[in-house]
Amino acid sequence: MIAATLAVLMLSVSQARSEGSIEIKSFSLDAVDEGYQTSLDAEIVLNSTLEQALEKGIVLYFVTKFAIIDSRWFWLDEEVARSKLRIGLSYHALTRQYRLSGRIITSQSFDTLQDALHALGKQHNIPLEVRPSLKQDAEYTATLQIWLDISRLAKPFQLEWFSSKDWNLSSEKQEWRIRLPVVPSQSLIK
Repeated sequence: MIAATLAVLMLSVSQARSEGSIEIKSFSLDAVDEGYQTSLDAEIVLNSTLEQALEKGIVLYFVTKFAIIDSRWFWLDEEVARSKLRIGLSYHALTRQYRLSGRIITSQSFDTLQDALHALGKQHNIPLEVRPSLKQDAEYTATLQIWLDISRLAKPFQLEWFSSKDWNLSSEKQEWRIRLPVVPSQSLIK
């Protein structure tokens, strides 16, 4: 009985690893003096194909996009605020370290892939780009998603993406209604 239960658990763990996944655990939107910033925690698991590509020197780029959308019944929806962060995950065979690098974050090195993926899943204090049409007292639709950016891969790997689901790694698109938190300094939004 115990052996059968252990076998089922091992099978489910190996299936999750072979498929890969991104699961958003938590998210927050905070008001700060400069406007707004986002923070999120996610669990990212690579499948064996992506792990092999990483070990062979392919840089994997992950994109996190949060958007605040003004839904209008009479016209197209308008994106009034967003944060979009692209982080590259690479492996350096000479130093045997995994590296995270991006425009907003400082480059970091890790000894194990699990440590690098854990750090990749913890994105905090990311500034939100706000458009002038954002109103403090309105209700908006918020969307959040994390995905592997196939467009940043070399062309042969982009073609591989069409025939293999191993290269398609994405979280489910989260969508909910939101009201903005109060900004301490009201100089940005009027």
